[in-house]
Amino acid sequence: MAITVAIELGYEFDVKASASEVFEVLADVPVSASFYPKVDKLTDLGDGAYRWEMAKIGLGQAHIQTVYASRYISNKTKRTVEWVPLANEGNAQVSGNWKITDNKKSTNVVLSINAELTVPLPALMKVVVTPLVEAEFEKLTEQYIDNLTQRFGGEI
Repeated sequence: MAITVAIELGYEFDVKASASEVFEVLADVPVSASFYPKVDKLTDLGDGAYRWEMAKIGLGQAHIQTVYASRYISNKTKRTVEWVPLANEGNAQVSGNWKITDNKKSTNVVLSINAELTVPLPALMKVVVTPLVEAEFEKLTEQYIDNLTQRFGGEI
C-alpha cells in the first residue's frame, strides 16, 4: 500500500540583487541546491537532469525520504528556469519554475512548485502523513527562500 501526497506551492518576493545575478544563481542547479536545507545528495545525471536525495524525516519508526529527478531548462533571455520530472526516478515527481523580473532598483522572483510524493504506508496513515509531509515541504522551501534572500542581499 502507498499514500500519495500532492503539494502545490507558490512564492513571490523582491530582492536587492540584479536580475542577472539572481538568474545566474538559480540557473546553476548545484549552486541553487546548496541553499536548500536537508539535501543529502544531488547527483548530476547529465543533459540538465539532477537526482535529489533529501534527508529522512519522520516520527518514531516511520521515516520518509524524498528522492526525485528533474530536468532543468534555463532561458537567459526570458530569465526563467523550469524543471520537469523524470519518470521512474525515486518516489516523487517534482516540477516547477522560477520567473525573474528586473524592476530596475530590485528584482522580482516568483517560484512555483508542484510535487507528488508517494510513500509506502497504509492508507490509514494518510490523515497523519499528509499534513506532516506538506508542513515539512513548506518549511524547507521557506528556509530555502530565506537562504536565497540573504544571498541576494536581503528582501525589498
